[in-house]
Amino acid sequence: MRETVFNWIAHLLPDLGGCTGIDLFAGTGALGFELASRGAARVTLVERNPALVAQLLRTKQRLAAEAVTIVAGDALAVARSIPERSCDVIFLDPPFDGDLLPPALKEAGRLVTPEGLVYAESGVPLQAEDAAQCGLHIVRAGRAGQVHFHLLQKA
Repeated sequence: MRETVFNWIAHLLPDLGGCTGIDLFAGTGALGFELASRGAARVTLVERNPALVAQLLRTKQRLAAEAVTIVAGDALAVARSIPERSCDVIFLDPPFDGDLLPPALKEAGRLVTPEGLVYAESGVPLQAEDAAQCGLHIVRAGRAGQVHFHLLQKA
């Protein structure tokens, strides 16, 4: 699935060099570290689980990922502290058992640059109307097992 996502991103943003990315629910950080490995200038990984934060720090050190910054904290609170239109690529993969995706999409719609991309995973397909309420439109969508994944841009 990650390969598909990065193929989609590369099609729409062929030069990731110099871009700024954020993963608001980083978990293991796979998407953010991959973005950094593809030349992003700055990638912020936000995670609130202390064990996962420690793992992210170890991974950053092991990979010598200088472009990666790890922030321990609440994803939505961190997002609200970031200036609008300051992220070229935003990853959203909140826990499926909560209701974090709608407010995260709203923040992503505020944070993404006009040419930027938002990648979101969820347990159900996103509706075009819900994306539009956040100033976004769905460019691509797919499904792998129980996971629905979507690539969005500014409307």
